[in-house]
Amino acid sequence: MTKLHNPLTDRLFEAILKLETIDDCYAFFEDICTIKEITDISQRLDVAIMLNQGKSYQEVSKATGASTATISRVNKCLNYGSGGYEKALSKLFEEDK
Repeated sequence: MTKLHNPLTDRLFEAILKLETIDDCYAFFEDICTIKEITDISQRLDVAIMLNQGKSYQEVSKATGASTATISRVNKCLNYGSGGYEKALSKLFEEDK
C-alpha cells in the first residue's frame, strides 16, 4: 500500500464513483479543482491516448501542447506505472465500440 492509500483518498474516489453523468462530473470537478488542474489532467489523458497509439513525443507535443517532461512522465506511467492509464483507456475505448 502506498502513501496515497488512505481513508481520505478512499472517500474522494468513492464520491467520484457515485457520480452518474458527465454534467455531475463537471459540477464536482469545477468545485473541487482549479480550471488549470482539470485541463492538466485532461491533457495527460490525451497524451496517454496518443502514446498508446504509437505517436512520437514530437507528434504528441504538437497536438496537445504538452511539454516533453509531461509526455515523458505519462510514458513512464504507461510503461512502469500501476496500470491505471491502461485500465482507463481500455474502458474508455471499450465503450466506443
